[in-house]
Amino acid sequence: MVKEKKGVRLEHISKIYKDPKTGKDFYAVKDVSLDIEPGTFVTLLGPSGCGKTTTLRMIAGFESPDEGEIYLGNEAINELTPNKRDTAMVFQSYALFPHYNVFDNVAYGLKLRKLPKEEIHKKVMDMLELVELSGMENRLTNQLSGGQQQRVALARALVVEPSVLLFDEPLSNLDAKLRVSMRTEIRKIQQKVGITAIYVTHDQAEAMSISDKIIIMNGGVVEQMGTPQETYYFPKSEFVADFIGEANFLKGKVTGTDEIEINGIKIQTNTGKLETGSECKLVLRPEGATLGESGIMPCEVVYSCFMGSYQNYHVMIGDSLVKLEEYNPKKKKIYRVGDKAYLNFDSDTVFAL
Repeated sequence: MVKEKKGVRLEHISKIYKDPKTGKDFYAVKDVSLDIEPGTFVTLLGPSGCGKTTTLRMIAGFESPDEGEIYLGNEAINELTPNKRDTAMVFQSYALFPHYNVFDNVAYGLKLRKLPKEEIHKKVMDMLELVELSGMENRLTNQLSGGQQQRVALARALVVEPSVLLFDEPLSNLDAKLRVSMRTEIRKIQQKVGITAIYVTHDQAEAMSISDKIIIMNGGVVEQMGTPQETYYFPKSEFVADFIGEANFLKGKVTGTDEIEINGIKIQTNTGKLETGSECKLVLRPEGATLGESGIMPCEVVYSCFMGSYQNYHVMIGDSLVKLEEYNPKKKKIYRVGDKAYLNFDSDTVFAL
């Protein structure tokens, strides 16, 4: 279905806007370089205002970079208008034509390209089968559910056979349960078609569940790019560790090769390139720790809450608050507020920054 698998390359891309309040220029995106491989699903993730949507819009051609060059495959595309780029966009608002039925919405791009009627009909019907909307071609879009409308928008983007598919927070208007099922569908279709996909979201769980690679942005720059596992287990900054999932940060000091001292207690862990004697922070994920009658670090329970599949605890270690989640708590001791206990974790579940 796809003509050719093409990747996307950004070379030192920047976008400058003027602040309407101060009148001063600021970088919405600053010196971003990325290499997105053909056929991969890559997510731009970050908080509001981090530059992810501006980056996507520059790839699509709706914004022009003030610095740098964008390549689609080996072709520089800065000067090309959106309709001349080998890309298609799926929008947050679906952007469907309410006075058109499903068939005509999906066929719209093909009609603009003046394809023969028979070819348009076959392509549209094949695409509706792919997104599981066969038999709904004559319905008006306002007669469809939110999830069905998003499938129509996806079919309309895919039917023109772009090399790169762009998503601008496409599921944010759906309820939580439908969002989970739709992201699974989008990933399944992307893998079946083999298309390169670039997806913008601020939802960490969404990014983790669908991505080959996650690009985490903050303040207009790329903080880290890696697989979901790399960004979660080996964050390169406190921002990344805190933004991807939940994290506890314990202040410590590097006392030797792969050894850190916290509150007078020495802990074996990966210290990477940190120098002996330097201050550091230990990243501890809530699910990577447990409580026990004995163990590594003495603590006091200040919060205990049953959450069904896990018991949620907050404990104090000196003046540091640590959150943890003990899964399958039914056969485990439940600690109450005020109980003394010990915090335990394996050395490979913590990471030094």
